[in-house]
Amino acid sequence: MQIHPLITDSKTLAQFCARIAKSPYIAVDTEFMRENSYWPDLCLVQVADDNEAAAIDPKAPGLDLTPLLDLLVDNEDVLKVFHAGGQDLEIIYNLTGKTPHPLFDTQIAAMALGLGEQIGYGNLVDAWLGVQLDKGARFTDWARRPLDKRQIDYAIGDVTYLIQIFPMMLEELRKTGRGDWLDQEMERVCDPSNYVNEPQDAWKRVRIASRKADVLGRLKALAAWREIEAQDKNLPRGRIVKDETLADIASHPPRSQEDLGKVRGLSATWKTNDIGARLIAALGSQKPLDKDEMPERDPKRPGLGKDGALVADLLKLLLKIRSRDINVAARLLARSDDLDALAAGVREGLPILEGWRYEQFGRDAVDLVEGRLAFAVKGGRLKMTRTE
Repeated sequence: MQIHPLITDSKTLAQFCARIAKSPYIAVDTEFMRENSYWPDLCLVQVADDNEAAAIDPKAPGLDLTPLLDLLVDNEDVLKVFHAGGQDLEIIYNLTGKTPHPLFDTQIAAMALGLGEQIGYGNLVDAWLGVQLDKGARFTDWARRPLDKRQIDYAIGDVTYLIQIFPMMLEELRKTGRGDWLDQEMERVCDPSNYVNEPQDAWKRVRIASRKADVLGRLKALAAWREIEAQDKNLPRGRIVKDETLADIASHPPRSQEDLGKVRGLSATWKTNDIGARLIAALGSQKPLDKDEMPERDPKRPGLGKDGALVADLLKLLLKIRSRDINVAARLLARSDDLDALAAGVREGLPILEGWRYEQFGRDAVDLVEGRLAFAVKGGRLKMTRTE
């Protein structure tokens, strides 16, 4: 495979993209920094096909990324291969308003092949190629220039190995008949709505015990205010106000800006500064949360009593047994809230009651809940047995 020097000019990038656009699939990875910012700071993009690989410097003066971004989000003929690509997709969405499609994520594929729920890239390379990666450049400050050869070689390794692993994984999925299992998961990862940060929805990410409309209305106003502050200042949300402080203010609102000086988690200067004034203004504009926005338990997923909780525990045990028997990650088969819903009597609208999940797990899960399946120990190994 040809490894190109770091691409820093538009002409070279356009030529590189034109060549790899003829490939049926490419491997993609990014390096970025976001410890001190709201928006991830894209520092490097690595791309490879079977024949060539390159790292692209998005910080190079005058570099036009359009050919690369068009390849990633508009070219449906090329499959884009990522490993644990959620944050990579977020960056691409922030730049284009779109996500790469079609897509293959090797971390998700590894779940179907019994390699665990969140296998890291280094372990994936070791498992499939027997190569142990040099992790020396792992904590590089990717925003700092110039990048040395060791750093670039480390970054390009994230795609040169990935492009080798992908066809091997694909062949194994074909052999085991599990390729179709991943279609729904890959489409879910591609969904652009996963990467939208709307200020009006930010309150849904904040944990708070209260279910009172007035408290939640204040939380919605405060979370939207914080999101806008964080975006405008390009700072992490927690650098503006931590979640627990936001929830505390929503539950026990200050009567005036002066009272902000007494709030744990805020600087005393907030009682007189501009950001404190904006917080108070956000509180003043709030209104109780509308009924249609109130968080309710899904009527299809009723609450569990004590007996239902025990049934859910049995279903989780069944899930462990079944995932062990067919060598697949338990999280790919079923999620805890689906098991709780099944234990509570739900029989419609659950992923485990449809398609391959029903065949591999859902049918047995229903039989267990309805008394047609039981646990047994045979030869010191926990198994399932049919009841009379």
